[in-house]
Amino acid sequence: MSDNKQFKVIIVGSGPAGYTTGLYLSRANIPNMLFEGQQPGGQLTITTEVENYPAFPEGIQGPELMEKFKAQAEKFGTVIKSETVTAIDMGSHPFKVTTNAGEYTVPAVVIASGSSARWLGIPGEEDFFGKGLSACATCDGFFFNGQEIAVVGGGDTALEEAIFLTNFASKVTLIHRRDELRGSKIMQERAINHPKIEIAWNSTIDSYIPDDDGNLVGLKLKDTQDGSLRDLPVTGCFIAIGHTPNTAFLNGQLDMDENGYLITRPNRTATNVDGVFASGDVQDHYYRQAITSAGTGCMAAIEAERWLAEKGL
Repeated sequence: MSDNKQFKVIIVGSGPAGYTTGLYLSRANIPNMLFEGQQPGGQLTITTEVENYPAFPEGIQGPELMEKFKAQAEKFGTVIKSETVTAIDMGSHPFKVTTNAGEYTVPAVVIASGSSARWLGIPGEEDFFGKGLSACATCDGFFFNGQEIAVVGGGDTALEEAIFLTNFASKVTLIHRRDELRGSKIMQERAINHPKIEIAWNSTIDSYIPDDDGNLVGLKLKDTQDGSLRDLPVTGCFIAIGHTPNTAFLNGQLDMDENGYLITRPNRTATNVDGVFASGDVQDHYYRQAITSAGTGCMAAIEAERWLAEKGL
């Protein structure tokens, strides 16, 4: 392990939030180190076409966009390491950050570890990422204009996504494992009464059906009561069973909500521990967009910079 006393901020995570934090800190001449984690580039690396990120009128591939984020942060001085943070000791200052490759001490930390979409865990599921399978209606709904698609889930997120997707799809089938929905009453009523939404009750996905090019063309549904199988022809499927914030490595040292998302001060990125900040999807379960993550990454960098100045660090 190299001497790291010169680093003032360690950034945990490498999505839009993490890279933007690094960029802003580097431009402010604050030495910083970023650990990429197990999914370098974050969730955008499993997204194909990104058409709603400003300044790319022709669209851009998700992995390419994240490479540009990374290159820009590195250009200005962010040191990026392909290590995964396994623990942070916040009991004393400076903080001790442990990765799978070593230990580092640093005055300030920005947690930008993101969240992970919950998938169904069906064998071969990852083969359909970007080929009809998505976990973000806002990101990918536009690509299914005039097509028949499906949404999996029964809570408010699934109902909201199903209703949103009716702006594009000719038909949306909501697949739910039980015979009643879990979402709020008003959202249930909107979905059930929507002319474009049909509900497949007591159903789960048994397998995905590909065409010769590996694109999704249908789902094999399994009835949860009698086990019978049937085909549902769709060209898109949105999994809306929630996200899991990547906070397990923090060992409960920071304030979190009931779902594990980090709680920051109102309109800020500061956490309950002095010198620790949080940005991106790890503290935002509402928007979950690349641009809002980048925005909070900028906020975290500015807050960390001012905090270091106030402490004379």
